[in-house]
Formats: sequence, C-alpha cells, structure tokens
Amino acid sequence: MLSYAEVRVPATSANLGPGFDCLGIALEIWNTVRLEAGSSGVTVSGEGEGSLSLGRDNLVFRAAESLFRAIGKPTPQLSLTCDNAIPLGRGLGSSSAAAVGGLVAANALCENPLTQDEVLALAVEIEGHPDNVTPALLGGCQIVVQDGEELVTSAVPLASDLWAVLYIPSQQMPTQQARGLLGPTVSRADAVFNMGRAALLVNALSTGDVSLLRTATQDRLHQPARGVLFPAMARIIRAALDAGAVGAFLSGAGSTILALTVDREMTVGYEMADMADKAGVPGDVKVTKVSPQGAHVVSEG
Repeated sequence: MLSYAEVRVPATSANLGPGFDCLGIALEIWNTVRLEAGSSGVTVSGEGEGSLSLGRDNLVFRAAESLFRAIGKPTPQLSLTCDNAIPLGRGLGSSSAAAVGGLVAANALCENPLTQDEVLALAVEIEGHPDNVTPALLGGCQIVVQDGEELVTSAVPLASDLWAVLYIPSQQMPTQQARGLLGPTVSRADAVFNMGRAALLVNALSTGDVSLLRTATQDRLHQPARGVLFPAMARIIRAALDAGAVGAFLSGAGSTILALTVDREMTVGYEMADMADKAGVPGDVKVTKVSPQGAHVVSEG
C-alpha cells in the first residue's frame, strides 16, 4: 500500500433537460481529495467548510472505507483532506464527487486492485445517482442505463466547443425534496416529448449541430414540477436563451441553471444574473466548460 494518494474529481450536471436520470456531463470545477495512511483526522476547506462532517461519517471517508471492505482488507488509520470547489446542494454533483473521490483515492492508495467498472459499481451503490457518478468518474458526456443488475454506460462525443454558463443560486435545493415533487406516472405525450428531445440532444452534441439544442434541452418530466420550489427557474432559462445561449436547463435537481453557449458567454451570464436579481434569487455566475476528464490521480507515493 502507498503512503498517500491525491485525486481530483469534477462537478457534474445531470439530466441536461430531457435526459432524466440517464444523461450527465462533467464540468471543469474540481474537488481535491487526499488520503494519507498512518495518521488520522478529516479536514475540509472551501465549499462545505464548517458544515461537512469531520468524522468517519464524512461521505468521502465512508466511500474510502467501502473500498477496503470490497477488497477484503481492514481500513487502516487514514487522514483525509478535502479541498472543495463544488457547491453543495446546487445540482452539481457534490455527493457524487465525494463518493467517487473517496473510492478513487482509496483504490490508488491500495495500488488499484479494483477496475474502473468495479469502482463505478461501488460508487453507484454508495451514492445512488448513476447519471452524476458516471461522468464524475469517466468525464465527458455520458449516457447511463440500468439493464437488470448491469449498468450500461456510453460516452457521447462532443463535436462542438461549448461553454457552460452556470447561475448558482445561494439557496440550496435538496435532491430528495426536489424528487419528492415528481409524480409516479407521466402522460404518453410527455414521455414522447422527452424521448424525442433526449435523442435529439445526443445527436446535436455528437454532430455539433448546436442549432438543435434550444429544442433538445426542453423538458416536461421534471422541470415543471421542480418549478414549484423554484418559480424563477423558467424566467432565468428564458433570459439565457434570449441572450444567445443555444440551450438551457436546470442542472440535476437544482438549484443551478446551466446554459450552453458557443460565444457571448459573459452576456448570457449577465442576463441570467439580472433576471435572477429581478426575481429576488441571489446567487453567482460561473463560466466553465465540459471536462473530458473524470476523476484522476494527481499525486501518489
């Protein structure tokens, strides 16, 4: 076993509008996780400092422990250092990044006894959201479907160099609460509406035909219901599109709204923030890109 391993894990955005629970992308916003053997303690800086657990119930630590259980070894004395840039409870995959970060760091510390597929299966078991976990581990844009007990993933090649403009409200939107708003059934019309747009979205991303994205990022399965918690959502999305975004949607369960642009990214961000301000929704704008890279070891020894 190595003495330490340091890992970077990206933020993620799930659903991308119509791809509810089956599409996700990695973003160039990174958490750093460092595991060291032979000492103990948990340190958190950045996002979640002062609110995330500093004990063994910290999600990153629990994920690391689960890897040791999976390989049949006792968990050694470990110290954990987390430097977080991914906001909590904003639909940017902070929980998935925590689970993936702990697993990848522990796997590296043990000199990689588990394959990437095995790490992915463990991460999904821990976190429960494959559409976030998969791009967090693999990077890029990922399609994820469950086939019985098997998780099937497929990368979507991105033909265009797209900016991701995020409006990140100060208010959290807990995933469990946001999911609780969704009904148990959907109409055939809404199912067809979303299936067509999810297919169109994958085609638009892989061919680079960004003119399709305005239609392809529309949704009827989850965003209308979640608008009950976030009434300004539709207006902020409209402001992004009117300012030149090629597509816009609620990121995961929210509260972040993500707009895709090929240019005018600062204008789009300004207009989203202006509309949010008028609607009484304080927050921040962040401009980033899709990350082709998922979780990876940056240092070990």
